[in-house]
Amino acid sequence: MKKIVINGEKELNGVINVSGAKNSVVALIPAAILTDEVVKILNTPVLSDTENLKRIITLLGGDITFGNGEMIIDSKNVVNNAIPSDLSERLRASYYFMGALLARFKKVEIHFPGGCKIGKRPIDLHLMAFRKMGAVIDYNDDLYTIVADNLHGANIYLDFPSVGATVNIMLAASLADGITVIENAAKEPEIINLASLINNMGGNIVGAGTDTIRIQGVEKLHGAMIETIPDRIEAGTYIMIGAVASKDFKVCNIIPKHLDTLLSKLRDMKVDFSLGEDYIILNKSKDLTCTDIKTLVYPGFPTDLGQPMSVLLTQAKGTSHFKETIYESRTGHFPELKKMGANIEFEGMDAEITGPCGLQGCEVEASDLRAGAALIIAGLIAKGTTKISNIDYILRGYEDIVVKLTSVGADIAIIEE
Repeated sequence: MKKIVINGEKELNGVINVSGAKNSVVALIPAAILTDEVVKILNTPVLSDTENLKRIITLLGGDITFGNGEMIIDSKNVVNNAIPSDLSERLRASYYFMGALLARFKKVEIHFPGGCKIGKRPIDLHLMAFRKMGAVIDYNDDLYTIVADNLHGANIYLDFPSVGATVNIMLAASLADGITVIENAAKEPEIINLASLINNMGGNIVGAGTDTIRIQGVEKLHGAMIETIPDRIEAGTYIMIGAVASKDFKVCNIIPKHLDTLLSKLRDMKVDFSLGEDYIILNKSKDLTCTDIKTLVYPGFPTDLGQPMSVLLTQAKGTSHFKETIYESRTGHFPELKKMGANIEFEGMDAEITGPCGLQGCEVEASDLRAGAALIIAGLIAKGTTKISNIDYILRGYEDIVVKLTSVGADIAIIEE
């Protein structure tokens, strides 16, 4: 079994460059099969999720070359093969092939998607939208068969501003007949990145980044190029590491606007940082002040940064109130932090975190991707040695995290036990 081992209490110093956004590139890659021409995706991170998406496109007949952060996808020979469970279950984003294949071939067969077990993650909003666009859906033995002989535009209201549903509707609507309007759409930066790619391919999408997106379907899309935006969640994770374990620690390749809510909370906590146009410099902060965190959809505090943030709260003076509102099972890291000495009382999706408290290294287990990131932060500031198991979750979302942290002075390694 692979584990991450950390010997804590090392002062980190140097520069970390943020990679392309996982949550963006996992939509950009499926979007490439909307055309039978070549699509280039720049700033593509090397992650297990991107590797698994490559496998799916290869299964479909696509040709991919990938190196130096550039992924080139030639979908000329893509065919509408069924996507088996052994691929779809490896990552949540496999469901984006629903919208892409439905748009191009008017039919898709795919098993229920996998991903982190962070709570109920139904795809009912995706299916509702496809039905409104003329699709007939059959579900049998965990296999979805979606057929739309006449895929057409529709007015779609999302009861919840789901990123996944917004992406899938945009993909399907890009080649549908007529106009699709998504109301209460997700507004995340990753939505804008996807819209930019589709528009670069000859699509017609307006309103991405607002709660109303309008898609005029076109007859055909062509090849294009797009650059993946920097990963705001990776950036936020390293920023919080800098707040508790560094001196003159620089995180580069960020878009500060994407981090507004996090930076506002860090100011409230009196974190020592200075912000540049595309970078931030941090120092280990003394006398951190407690604050309250409530995760919300963008532009609120990101649910993906809630778990790493909870570690920062263990180092703040006083009692912080923490509330997760998106995924009900995103508290799996709390028992592990308590094993390390954190003062956390939690019930359901609510927690009280009292600090500052010293953490002690021990054996812990990552319950999901961002829980794993939280445990890495905890291990970096803890006394002694921390061993983290279930690290495949972490490698899904953080490119070269061990290499990057080692380069700035962390004593961290991946071992086999």
